[in-house]
Amino acid sequence: MERALLVCVEWRRDGWEADASLEELAQLARTAGVEVVGTVTQRLPHPHPQHYVGPGKLRELLTMRDQLGYTLLLADDELSPAQLRHLEDALQVKVLDRTALILDIFARHARTREGRLQVELAQLEYRLPRLTRMWTHLSRQAVGGVGLRGPGETQLEIDRRRARERIAWIRRQLEEVREHRARYRQRRRQNRLPVIALVGYTNAGKSTLLNALTGADVLAADKLFATLDPTTRRLRLSDSQVALLTDTVGFIHKLPTTLVAAFRATLEEILDAHLLLHVVDITHPKAAEQAAAVRQVLRELGADRYPTITVLNKIDRLEPTIDPDRLARELDIPTNAVFVSAATGYGLETLRDRIARTLRDIATPRAVQLLIPYREQRLIATLEEHGIISERRYLAEGILLRARLPNSLLPRLEPFLAPSVDDA
Repeated sequence: MERALLVCVEWRRDGWEADASLEELAQLARTAGVEVVGTVTQRLPHPHPQHYVGPGKLRELLTMRDQLGYTLLLADDELSPAQLRHLEDALQVKVLDRTALILDIFARHARTREGRLQVELAQLEYRLPRLTRMWTHLSRQAVGGVGLRGPGETQLEIDRRRARERIAWIRRQLEEVREHRARYRQRRRQNRLPVIALVGYTNAGKSTLLNALTGADVLAADKLFATLDPTTRRLRLSDSQVALLTDTVGFIHKLPTTLVAAFRATLEEILDAHLLLHVVDITHPKAAEQAAAVRQVLRELGADRYPTITVLNKIDRLEPTIDPDRLARELDIPTNAVFVSAATGYGLETLRDRIARTLRDIATPRAVQLLIPYREQRLIATLEEHGIISERRYLAEGILLRARLPNSLLPRLEPFLAPSVDDA
């Protein structure tokens, strides 16, 4: 087992103290099978451009290497290729950053071909600009002879070319996956079953909640990123009301942008949902910051306006002296939140009732007027599929529509809502 020293430069102003961020990094390390032997923090206006930490702290890391015998340095930020190279040269140990560690965990937990391809794409895109430090010991391979083009490719150039070719191939494969998922979602919409997506911070209990609500047996483990591949199960809300409940990959503070891009096909399951269940671990000391991190990713995906029920999970683990309602107010949790314990079943019937009522409200048609720009004409097919268009007028700036549409569509149509002619 590798012995790791964790290092964090405290420079961000995002509500996460260094100790809390390092505790999460330690949990990531343990999930990856690494033993944590110590932590180091330093407050700087910004990370040092060469060594991430300042010169004095670098000397301290050298001393701790000899004292603790660590063989791996884990940095709590994404490091530049230069920072990685200079740190390894100075410390003579392996250096990984937070992004590389998360990618390693994703690689361990990917179960399906789609999941493995998405992880490999993220890894390749992360490693491509960092290949230089892997091949600094190799010199250019000369290819002599009359009529030849001169020096041949270095091993570095060969690896870069192969990486780019592999990236292009994976992207083509994932585009096919996206098209397949789109066709599947199209068939699913034809069944007229509402879709609910579970979203939340990693290890908030989404998979346990899916199992508790549907009777499924999806892997639910007390570790980070146990679920990577989306899983959908039927959720019976009453004798006459059935929905589809989808579990999705968990989010995390400082989620690598390469992962968001690589997992686009998976995350699009969220965009197809009528309702989101935002699962929050109410017992976590950083519950508010975790919820904010999830909302930020939803904003990046364009799903921040979707109808959402906040589910405060693990209430069974709260100390008896803690008032859950007061805690929720202190954490700035939405007032429509539902307290549950997915492990014991507490609050699940209340949650079912809330889901059923919300879905009925979402399905209620509403009269709206929309101005659709000509470049967004493809939206009209979606509107015709889900609602009734009673009038359309072609104007210079776009197509003006009067329609009756289910409330579930309105959040994503908000940019196109136009004042009613009657109100003008």
